[in-house]
Amino acid sequence: MARGGINKAVVQQARQVLIARGEYPSIDAVRIELGNTGSKTTIHRYLKELEGVKPAALQGAPALSDTLGKLVAQLAEQLQEEADACVERAQAAMNEQREQLEGQLQLAQQALAAAHQQQQIQSAALAAESERLKATLSTLQAEQLRGASLNQALGELQVRLSDKDEQIRSLEEKHRHARDALEHYRSASREQREQDQRRHEAQVQQLQVELRQLQQGMIVKQDELTRLHRDNERLLGEHRQASSERKALDELLEQRDTQIQGLRTILAQAQGASDEMRRQLQSQGQALEDQRALCAEQGRQLQFLENQLHERDEAMRLYQARNEQTAP
Repeated sequence: MARGGINKAVVQQARQVLIARGEYPSIDAVRIELGNTGSKTTIHRYLKELEGVKPAALQGAPALSDTLGKLVAQLAEQLQEEADACVERAQAAMNEQREQLEGQLQLAQQALAAAHQQQQIQSAALAAESERLKATLSTLQAEQLRGASLNQALGELQVRLSDKDEQIRSLEEKHRHARDALEHYRSASREQREQDQRRHEAQVQQLQVELRQLQQGMIVKQDELTRLHRDNERLLGEHRQASSERKALDELLEQRDTQIQGLRTILAQAQGASDEMRRQLQSQGQALEDQRALCAEQGRQLQFLENQLHERDEAMRLYQARNEQTAP
């Protein structure tokens, strides 16, 4: 459709002005006369309509010879056909160029979507690994506290065992004293001595039973302590493995950062090519307005991706700093 203000009367006026100046009223000349406004297709249609009524408009003019008239008509028709062919070639080239640009933009959008998806996958894997490392460290700390508690309990049991040994030695000493006393007073207090001896033997047996129970408890505690030491060694091995896996993840993230930097370069090149194409297509008319809007949207998407990459880099630095602070 013609732009605002372009109609047949305006085209006819511009054509008459060109003829009055002695210039041929071609499509480009008429468009320039109109201030580079109006569609070439619309101007061409109006010119054809005006060419169809030209003989009637020129009835009052001096008649040309038939041969010259035919020659002028043939030249005009040939010029018009060549002009139409040029317009069609330009339109085809413009359409082909627009399709190429749309294909390049679609490839860039696909690359952006793939990079964003890969980034989300890596972020999820890193978060899962971080949670696993935190759980391992928490378990290790709990086991260490439990081992310290068991060591303290074992120390208390050893103190109690020492007290029992001291009591046994004291009882044995009392037993010796009692036996000496009984020897001096055997004849006078045999029955009393036998009762004291039975009572003493019962106490000794009870103390021996308690001693055996304490020894068995100490063996159980020692077994638990040995098991805890093994668990601590296992947890330390898992911690070292987790550290190795974290290092591997850091290397993988560095590789992903390199890939993302390459994508940034590709996107920057695509942006530069898009800007260049917009400058080339500014003179092609209203047909490429939608393409320029799409290129502008691509620029906003690129800015949004750069912001997301910046935020992810900042989060990675914070995470690495926290890992360095919590590392044993």
